[in-house]
Amino acid sequence: MIDKPKLLIIDDELDTLEIFSRHLQPGYDVDTATSADEALRKLSEKQYHIAMTDLVMPTIDGLELLSKIKSSHPETAVIVISGKATISMAVKAIKNGAEDFIEKPVEDLDLINITVDKIMKMHWQAEEIVRLRQKLSASFDTQNIIGNSLALQKIIENVRLIAPLDTTVVISGETGVGKELVAELIYRNSKRKNNKFVTLNCGSLPETLLESTLFGHKKGSFTDAIRDRMGYFEEADGGTLLLDEITETSPAFQIKLLRTLEKGVVRRVGGENDIGVDVRILAATNKNIEIEVEKGNFRQDLYYRLNVINIHIPPLRERPDDILVLAQYFMEEFAQKHNKDVISISDAAIALMTTYDWKGNVRELKNAVEHAIILSNHKTILPQDLPANIHKEKKADLLGQQLLCLPYFEAKNLFEKKYLEELLTRFKGDVTMGAKNSGIQRQNIYDKLNKYNINPNDYRSDNSK
Repeated sequence: MIDKPKLLIIDDELDTLEIFSRHLQPGYDVDTATSADEALRKLSEKQYHIAMTDLVMPTIDGLELLSKIKSSHPETAVIVISGKATISMAVKAIKNGAEDFIEKPVEDLDLINITVDKIMKMHWQAEEIVRLRQKLSASFDTQNIIGNSLALQKIIENVRLIAPLDTTVVISGETGVGKELVAELIYRNSKRKNNKFVTLNCGSLPETLLESTLFGHKKGSFTDAIRDRMGYFEEADGGTLLLDEITETSPAFQIKLLRTLEKGVVRRVGGENDIGVDVRILAATNKNIEIEVEKGNFRQDLYYRLNVINIHIPPLRERPDDILVLAQYFMEEFAQKHNKDVISISDAAIALMTTYDWKGNVRELKNAVEHAIILSNHKTILPQDLPANIHKEKKADLLGQQLLCLPYFEAKNLFEKKYLEELLTRFKGDVTMGAKNSGIQRQNIYDKLNKYNINPNDYRSDNSK
């Protein structure tokens, strides 16, 4: 039997403790405490996944308790409960390490479960990432692989398992996700790493030139064949050959490739003798090979020969945890390259980047950050520094879908936050103009900005932080 996640609720109001614990007990192992002192004692005796604490309590308030928990029990996530507390206290709690906050009175008790379940999911994912990273030995080379998402860590773990083997691998994913980087990761951690790694984009060459490039040719075999030439298979002998965009090849070429893979020999164009080669083949594609097989565009026997192992790289929009890490990495790279004193990315720019679709994936993100670095005349990347298409994509339909998937109160908060961000973007951080055009009182806007931890300065073009 799997143990339930352990939860500690701290509040000096007995009614709140009773209501919250009763609502959460079916899915959690719940303990309660009526003071910070009692909570600290229980935390020292038992390890909890989550602590929920009121901010306003006698003796030691929730902010001080939060600090003590983060210091002594960093593995415990903290959710703050703000009833009598001010919004500024709740915001301060989030800045000091609280994962989320719940405002009392709670009109919909399901919101408690949603919040706790969300934090637990984040906890499990973080634990899984740590577990996967610990399995990677110190000698495992992950250079140039940037990201924190669970999906990426699982890919790295799969590479760790298959890299030492000589099996063929198909790497699939949209254009720009980093298929070649994963292929290089396999190569660098293989027993062939001291021999050549050769790459060829099969879609960039006409069929006749592709055959000559891969298999080589004999002098006089065609008009420009002025001398014998070794092909990429021979060049990669003992090493690894990456065939990128493998689905762009013709059925006639696929027959010749299949023969080479099955027999371990190549025959140069115009040649009469077979040449033995020992090459590990990695293939990459931005298409679904199974669909291409069904359409008759790709030979089924070649597909089975290549697809011993398939590594699929999800698009960047499905790996939001990687966006900020990659953006910061590219920011440092291009700030140095272009000799610019840019040291940070504003929250508003981060919000834009993490909600943008990135149809060009990592490649598009890299170009966007370089664009921002080149145009920026301040130390912080602001929304207006990013390419115009990122601003123009309002994603109203996507936001609507997101809202409909959430409970009412969570959807309401998401809409309100997005509205404020759009308002500040439109008026470049001018709260007075935003209030005038939105019909919301200026002080109410400031209250809401504090609630969502939004800084108007991040939207001002004259910001030089």
